[in-house]
Amino acid sequence: MRHQPAPLTRHLRVRHERECTVLEFHGEIDIAAAAEIAPRLDRETGRPGARIVLDLGRIEFLDCSGLRLLCRARQRVLDRGGQLHLVCTHALTLRVLRVTGLTRLLPPRPTLEEALEQAGAASRPG
Repeated sequence: MRHQPAPLTRHLRVRHERECTVLEFHGEIDIAAAAEIAPRLDRETGRPGARIVLDLGRIEFLDCSGLRLLCRARQRVLDRGGQLHLVCTHALTLRVLRVTGLTRLLPPRPTLEEALEQAGAASRPG
């Protein structure tokens, strides 16, 4: 079941889709945006066994504050036995993720559909 995104902040929308929580980032993710996003990000990534998809498809810019948000989200989710998936096609952001090595830790998917499929496959018994 797909829910409409809640307008939480200018830079973050949260919705639930296929038993996953989709955190959709918007605009320029800099230090000011990160301060706005962090409390909700922490709330969503603090649940045991959470299945989270970070969707960067609507961002225009990501600085080191944004990178810290991604790393923090990943660590919090993994510490609680959950899954974290990333959607990103923005060329400059992908370059930053590659240069920093984050693509090895959070392999980006080109579409939300693919990330949701991966999350579903990872949660099914093998």
